[in-house]
Amino acid sequence: MKMKLNKVCVLLLGVCLIGAVFADTDEDDDDVQVEVEDDDVKPEKPKFVPPKIDKSVHFADSFDKKEDFKRWTVSQAKKDGAEESISKYDGKWQVEEPKDSAVEGDLGLVMKSKAKHHAVASNLNKPFKFDGKPLIVQYEVRYQNGIDCGGGYIKLLSDDPLLDLKKFHDKTPYTIMFGPDKCGLDNKLHFIFRHKNPKTGEIEEKHAKKSTASLDSYFNDKKTHLYSLVVNPDNSYEVSVDGTVVNEGSLLEDFSPPVNPPKEIDDPNDKKPADWDEREKIADPDAEKPEDWDENEPEKIVDTEATKPEGWLENENKLVPDPDAEKPKDWDDEMDGEWEAPLIENPLCKDAPGCGKWEQPMIKNPKYMGKWRPPMIDNPNYQGVWKARRIPNPNFFEDLVPYKMNPINALGLELWSMNDEIVFDNFLITDDKVVAERWTEQTFNVKSAAEKASSGGRSVVDAITDATRERPWLWALILVVVVLPIVLIIAYCCMSKSEPETLAEAKKTDAVSPDDEQKEDTGSADQEEKTGPGGDNKPSTKKSKSSLETAEDEGEDEVDEDDDTADEEKKESGSPRRSPRKRKSRKD
Repeated sequence: MKMKLNKVCVLLLGVCLIGAVFADTDEDDDDVQVEVEDDDVKPEKPKFVPPKIDKSVHFADSFDKKEDFKRWTVSQAKKDGAEESISKYDGKWQVEEPKDSAVEGDLGLVMKSKAKHHAVASNLNKPFKFDGKPLIVQYEVRYQNGIDCGGGYIKLLSDDPLLDLKKFHDKTPYTIMFGPDKCGLDNKLHFIFRHKNPKTGEIEEKHAKKSTASLDSYFNDKKTHLYSLVVNPDNSYEVSVDGTVVNEGSLLEDFSPPVNPPKEIDDPNDKKPADWDEREKIADPDAEKPEDWDENEPEKIVDTEATKPEGWLENENKLVPDPDAEKPKDWDDEMDGEWEAPLIENPLCKDAPGCGKWEQPMIKNPKYMGKWRPPMIDNPNYQGVWKARRIPNPNFFEDLVPYKMNPINALGLELWSMNDEIVFDNFLITDDKVVAERWTEQTFNVKSAAEKASSGGRSVVDAITDATRERPWLWALILVVVVLPIVLIIAYCCMSKSEPETLAEAKKTDAVSPDDEQKEDTGSADQEEKTGPGGDNKPSTKKSKSSLETAEDEGEDEVDEDDDTADEEKKESGSPRRSPRKRKSRKD
């Protein structure tokens, strides 16, 4: 009983833990959930409320009304190196409410064309200078029709007095490129910054290490997702999606190629000596081919002992023309050639061991030895793999603060996509994390909660996914909570099946069992039925003096009957037979 209670407690504890995990992931959405009393009634859409924009931000656009598109400039340039027919940035942009929008009146910047080049940009309220404050960039993307091949990233254009947004194209200098990109099965979340070599003045792109998190759902679920980038003055960075960090590291250590070149390089003028021996193993020069080694023997020979199987149809072909085939009516002998019926398997060969000319099969030649080769031995002259000597890198420099990038003065989208109806919304560039958090609460959190409510809430899989994105260690807890109850249930079932055996073993002892008490009360004439199935002893129970005397008389009669039966068995078998338990003689 105690074991059962322990198992039940563990099961209840597991259920409580799972419930706590899922409930915790919904805490952030409690203030914006839409209550639904009837499953058949769709929740009422929340109405769009323009977010409050802090005056200190460098850029913010939530597309409150269609007229807000005036601050954006559509490029009229041509893409370098592309064919004339597709070189123009003639893709269409429009500010409108997305289809199936979960928030009534919430507009966004929609890329309307597919298989075209798109380019649009807007100046910042004020340039962002990397002077000791963090760069915080965030915006929303929604692939309404899914995405097969195309980008959703942004470019933070470098501050340049000659910058003309009407001529914005793929070669326009930028400081940072950030955002999602997909083509086929290759999903990416770019973070690229352009670094200037302090020695040569050359600009080189630095690519962040690839995220180890799974990004598939962000491209496939057709929901709005928030992409955020934080670059800190200590050279650290964070990339997050929907508030969950999916990539983080250091500008100095986690980019390719690295910001700082190596201090030493291979000497380009150093060449491997002509007599340098890199062979670790060589053929033994002292080895000789054995005299009995025959290289002329073939690997396989004809089996001369094989005989043709009985019933082999040597005059029949394996394939014969189909007798039921008919020449097509539109067959032209002059154009198509002489018509021949298609070949089918010969029906006579189905029951025969074979058809056609019989030949003796080939078998392995027991005398085959192959071409002789000397064995390989360690090379006594082995010098190892040659490497050029190292010299100081003449182009070496050390930039310990790559955070100090070129100032930013514009935000642009320069994209190609095979899918249309891509929505961009709620752009923000700031240096204040509190401002970014307030902006997220007023924009993405409201929209995301409304989308979940309109889709009927989250499934169990969604709840698990959301919980583990923020807390990967929960996978271990969920594994224990789910697997442990299953193991306990299996163990409980197995132990339950073994309980009757335990009960039977208990009845083999002299302890009182319920069956024995019932049989004694009924006063059955058969004394053997009063005992357990494993012995002849009477159960020890309290009885009156008269009942004890009666029981003694019955016991003596039983002993006499047992002795008579035993004597008869001895006579029949011719050999003595011992009872499993020796009875003690009773005294009057």
